[in-house]
Amino acid sequence: MKELIDKRSQDEPEAAPLQVRDEGAPMIGMERATELDTAGASAVVQPPHSRNVGDLLFGGALRFAVWVFFAVLLGIITIVLVQSWPNIQHSGLGFFFKEGWDPVNLNFGAAPFFVDTILVAGVAILLAGSVGLASAIYLVEYAPRWLREPVSFLIELLAFIPSVVYGLWGLLVMAPWLAQNVEPWLQQHFGSISLFNGPPYGVGIMAASLILSIMLLPLIVSLSREALLLVPDSQREAMYALGATRWEVLRKAVLPYARSGIFGAIVLSTGRALGETMAIAMVIGGGFQFPKTLFDQGYTLASVIANEFNEVSSDMYLSALIEAGLMLLVLTSLVNVGAYFIMRRMTRIHEAKA
Repeated sequence: MKELIDKRSQDEPEAAPLQVRDEGAPMIGMERATELDTAGASAVVQPPHSRNVGDLLFGGALRFAVWVFFAVLLGIITIVLVQSWPNIQHSGLGFFFKEGWDPVNLNFGAAPFFVDTILVAGVAILLAGSVGLASAIYLVEYAPRWLREPVSFLIELLAFIPSVVYGLWGLLVMAPWLAQNVEPWLQQHFGSISLFNGPPYGVGIMAASLILSIMLLPLIVSLSREALLLVPDSQREAMYALGATRWEVLRKAVLPYARSGIFGAIVLSTGRALGETMAIAMVIGGGFQFPKTLFDQGYTLASVIANEFNEVSSDMYLSALIEAGLMLLVLTSLVNVGAYFIMRRMTRIHEAKA
């Protein structure tokens, strides 16, 4: 029996002795396996080469688009400055502050145009902003469901009407109506106020303000409506649960939440109001003096360029009109930059209160 056991022990291979690994000795086999696993995982996770090329091309295209935008903007500013430089040297700062427009004697003063631009845009924003915001609130909070979408669609259709159509309607329909009915009534009942004490021409600053407010309504209503629709229903439900009335819910929950969007709508509308040209040029009449009443005729910075460009008789006259365009560019830029900082301040105050 013992001989059989010894013979079997000789036939079987000897087992490898158990080796105790030193802490400092490297584990070559395990490292190799780890390297293989890492290589396989990286081969799965790493995007293919074609995807990397696509990402690079897409990012490059986006950067190129941004630089193209800055190049176009810089080019416009440069061309306007170069073309208006002769009149800047000729008229100096008086171009911005004095009255008088005499192309024969090369005497140019754009201060009345600046005042007319601010007056027309201000009155239009006041009218369109109040009516547009009230319309947006009604469509979102009060109107029945069957009425909301059709009315919203019809209001948005007004934005697709060309400005020249608005101008024709204002010149042929609205201006005679103002001259025969509205302006005489205002002069009779509010003649003691200097703004309404003037001859009823029909065309003038009042007609331009009204036609511009009608043109701004679709933009204000659409953007304000979208801002109100973004207010979560939980805001309203929480106020109703506390026993608030519909007016209190609107004033304390809905409008504070949507005020950034509403303010943005007003800013965009202001930018359009300052730069609107054709409709204003058709109903504002034409005048180179400071306005004294809302019934007076005048020119905005955009309309004087449109109406007087075909009358250019000298290089200095052309330079003066281009400088008026430079004034309009600076004015709209200041409005947008100022609105940006106001929005940032409003956001910070709202976050601090929250």
